[in-house]
Amino acid sequence: MSENTPPKLRLDNYLPYRLSVLSNAVSRLIGGVYEGDFDLSIWQWRIIAVLGETPGLTSTEVTQRTLMDKPTVSRAAASLVERGLLRRDVDTEDRRRVPLSLTDAGQAIYNQVIPEAIEKEKALLDVLSEDEQCQLHDILTRLARVASPGTKLWDDF
Repeated sequence: MSENTPPKLRLDNYLPYRLSVLSNAVSRLIGGVYEGDFDLSIWQWRIIAVLGETPGLTSTEVTQRTLMDKPTVSRAAASLVERGLLRRDVDTEDRRRVPLSLTDAGQAIYNQVIPEAIEKEKALLDVLSEDEQCQLHDILTRLARVASPGTKLWDDF
């Protein structure tokens, strides 16, 4: 290979590509649960999942927690409010802050999807030994620190 010849990129061996494709495949696997039964996009489901775990986050906090872009969060949240699955509350101490919460209907969807999502996750992880599962979580956490320095993407376990 001469100095002027750029290196070839083999996508099948390129980590960012592989992670992206795997992420899409896993999202599609789990997406069947919330898309088909509840007509939710991946973005809408992510907001429901985050708020189901941590109610009262603002759209900015949801954006930071998920690394979704702000316009996507705003559109998805607005559509969930319109569907009656999400509500915007008012922070009485800081009226500029608008916490988001699931409505009873949104909480019901969350409660129905989570057991199925956990079941799908278990099926994925069952191909790994317990030690390999711990290694995978450790590797993902270390990669996250490099990919997004200074941002804690999730809690270590």
